[in-house]
Amino acid sequence: MSVKLHIKKGDLVYVNAGDNKGQQGKVLKVEVSRQRAIVEGVNLCKKATKPNAQNPQGGIIEKEAPIHISNLQVIDPKSGKPTRIGRKLDDKGKLVRYAKKSGEEIK
Repeated sequence: MSVKLHIKKGDLVYVNAGDNKGQQGKVLKVEVSRQRAIVEGVNLCKKATKPNAQNPQGGIIEKEAPIHISNLQVIDPKSGKPTRIGRKLDDKGKLVRYAKKSGEEIK
């Protein structure tokens, strides 16, 4: 069963709950089956790594951990504030997402 999510890769989102409440970032990846998203610079965790090609020294690195999509809201392109998302048919008959606060279409 596939679930339609209100968040897509590349969206600018606001964290409205949890330890990272109030932070903003860009969605790097969406895990649809787990209903989680990885947001740039949000929900950082430390991870110990062995030396490899990218990190020849090894050691502790900070990386983004997934955050549940219910704790995220898309930022309205017009006002720059968090908003809910709706879906409607545009003039070409295609389903598009729009911001409920301003009515602005979200690309």
